[in-house]
Amino acid sequence: MNTDFLTDLRAHARAYADLLRPTALDLDRNPDLAVSSPGCGLPWRPFAGLPAEYNPEPLRVGGRPVLLHSCVERVVVLEELARVDAGAVLALPGPSMSSSVIGDLADDDQRQRFWERVTAEPTWTFFAMTEPTHGSDPSGMRTTVRRDGDGFLLNGTKRYIGNGARSRIGVVFARRGAGPLGMVAVLVDTDLPGFTAAPLSTRGVRALQLSELRMADVPVTQDDILGRRRSATRQGMWAATRTFNRYRPVVSCLALGVAQAAYDLVVTQRRGYRVAERHLLTDWEQRLTGTRALVLAAARSADANPGDGTLAAAAKLRATRLAEEITTTAVRLLGPGARWEHPILDKLLRDARAFEFMEGTGNVQRLTLAEGYLQRRLPDVRAA
Repeated sequence: MNTDFLTDLRAHARAYADLLRPTALDLDRNPDLAVSSPGCGLPWRPFAGLPAEYNPEPLRVGGRPVLLHSCVERVVVLEELARVDAGAVLALPGPSMSSSVIGDLADDDQRQRFWERVTAEPTWTFFAMTEPTHGSDPSGMRTTVRRDGDGFLLNGTKRYIGNGARSRIGVVFARRGAGPLGMVAVLVDTDLPGFTAAPLSTRGVRALQLSELRMADVPVTQDDILGRRRSATRQGMWAATRTFNRYRPVVSCLALGVAQAAYDLVVTQRRGYRVAERHLLTDWEQRLTGTRALVLAAARSADANPGDGTLAAAAKLRATRLAEEITTTAVRLLGPGARWEHPILDKLLRDARAFEFMEGTGNVQRLTLAEGYLQRRLPDVRAA
């Protein structure tokens, strides 16, 4: 993917991003507006990453259709959208992270069922891994799928699941046996008996409407088990790891978009600077550029080998830290009352804190970086 094409793609995305601006604060105050206005001001299909056969009107750049199937395309487009409203990006209808699992594990019938459901109308999906007491640690997972006659019963609770309360279909990770190889991915329709979902109250990226999912004897069948004909080493845990590696660069680009938005706000609103403040802005500008290059490199790595999350971990760690730093310092630079005078800055400040917890905290990323460095998958990670 050449530089000229990515430059044009970024310009197209920036033009579309302006469509999010009028609804950003309203959506932050009332996340339910995402359902009454699917797409949050955007034509949602071009940004959903749909297969070509389900996307008759894709985003076009220079006459070329852009389906956002590659991580590189996603990080370029979504960073520009996040500069206006990262919450709206996350609240868009579409397959989201669940599409990665479908692509890796689903058979033809499951794939058709999923995509026809997602594209029949604006539909949200969920990726349900995290649990109340164990996070996304598979060794502590308590959600189970147990044999019941000719079928199975799904039981457990998932928490902090994006778009969970508004979704129609999604992927639930559950334990069918002991150990990492005992985890499977289950394709679940939310209208099944025993399935309930409720939104949680949050401070940041509120449009995402993080939710709690409860499953009490939800009936599922063998046809709902994704990758059921594959070996145990190529089922739930394998697909989850590849999904996290693919979407950590996406989380990184969202954090980068928030950081860039806060920087832009300071530059446009502040009239005079002390010498130290000018040096700080120069430092931020350089770090934003460097982080953008790292995110792009991580996206290329994810496209080439989704089994290796080393660069993705480095990108997420750096982008998240930068977003928190710039949004916090921007409040000080714009003076007392900045969060009240600039409501969008208040939103950016709150949103920036959310990325730390998406697709693994900073400590998880450091462990991944250490492993990659020791195994020589990354020549030098000291700068990250």
